Amino acid sequence: MAAVFLVTLYEYSPLFYIAVVFTCFIVTTGLVLGWFGWDVPVILRNSEETQFNTRVFKKQMRQVKNPFGLEITNPSTASITTGITLTTDCLEDSLLTCYWGCSVQKLYEALQKHFYCFRISTPRALEDALYSEYLYQEQYFIKKDSKEEIYCQLPRDTKIEDFGTVPRSRYPLVALLTLADEDDREIYDIISMVSVIHIPDKTYKLSCRILYQYLLLAQGQFHDLKQLFMSANNNSTPSSSSSPEEKSRERSLLEKAGLSESEGEPPEENSKDCVVCQNGTVNWVLLPCRHACLCDGCVRYFQQCPMCRQFVQESFTLCSQKEPEKDKLKAL
Repeated sequence: MAAVFLVTLYEYSPLFYIAVVFTCFIVTTGLVLGWFGWDVPVILRNSEETQFNTRVFKKQMRQVKNPFGLEITNPSTASITTGITLTTDCLEDSLLTCYWGCSVQKLYEALQKHFYCFRISTPRALEDALYSEYLYQEQYFIKKDSKEEIYCQLPRDTKIEDFGTVPRSRYPLVALLTLADEDDREIYDIISMVSVIHIPDKTYKLSCRILYQYLLLAQGQFHDLKQLFMSANNNSTPSSSSSPEEKSRERSLLEKAGLSESEGEPPEENSKDCVVCQNGTVNWVLLPCRHACLCDGCVRYFQQCPMCRQFVQESFTLCSQKEPEKDKLKAL
């Protein structure tokens, strides 16, 4: 169509044809060289000019103290029949309530009720929101600042060996941590933490791990707690003892459950050096990939994550600029 238009224009008036072509050439040159001030992504732009035109939004972060801590002790030994050992680390006296065979649908309905209707600050509130859609419940008192190991197990008379094939209608275990003292709920923004735990059974042998953790706030919001990914330190990271066959089988189980391998894998020992300059301390987390890999000096040069090449939509700092300055003053 463009060729037909140009031929017709030349037959109509050669001078007008030359004027149109010359005007298009001038406009194209101006766009490439940036005469009009428009941000046009072209190869001819140098890195310094692109640096100032790059706009990566800095996410405003608010520091919140989390009074709850929960992790799995010896996940390789956990199963539905033998039970699981949980280690808690809480800043205040708390209650650990475990719900075996909790309904997936009722759990997420309960989270929505926390947002719209009432606050889940006690085990009783969660049980009402779940409409008792779980198979078994057990509760433990956790003392503050004591890293206690809690052994949880289904009673043998339940005779439950698995929770069916994937996709499942019930989670193997949901652990709820709440503050035991009512006065403490007025101090902290986070009033409870819900942990969804997978435990291997006869049908689904994916290794034991925490699938999701939700922090419930007193204002009604709830946030999905995500881990950050840092560059692996080759000098200090221990080599994995699992065989390639086991890794491929576990990867396929993760895909069936709708989980990515990065979300399911436990965090490795990480380095703290910037992946670009190898000199500055890592201080920036890139979103949405959650890679913590850049220092304060290098973050301004990147629109894409240097580790996964995903475009950066937002970013935030691990610590403010004032904190490193304070550390330097203390060292002096």
